[in-house]
Amino acid sequence: MKRISIQSEFIKLDQFLKLADCVPTGGMAKALLQEGAVRVNGEIEERRGRKLYPGDTIEVAGEGSFEVTAGS
Repeated sequence: MKRISIQSEFIKLDQFLKLADCVPTGGMAKALLQEGAVRVNGEIEERRGRKLYPGDTIEVAGEGSFEVTAGS
């Protein structure tokens, strides 16, 4: 599982997917979510604006698993 550090309280899912290098653009993030290819904490997520907090886990089909961590 790859850990992705954020500097703020939360990050939106579409921004996270770009930060984690899963997609290059927000439009591609939207398409990925509509395909049902993203799980947050084990549940399929389709909302681009879903807020992710440190400790959340994200699984992306074909990309692997990620965990949000708090930056220092």
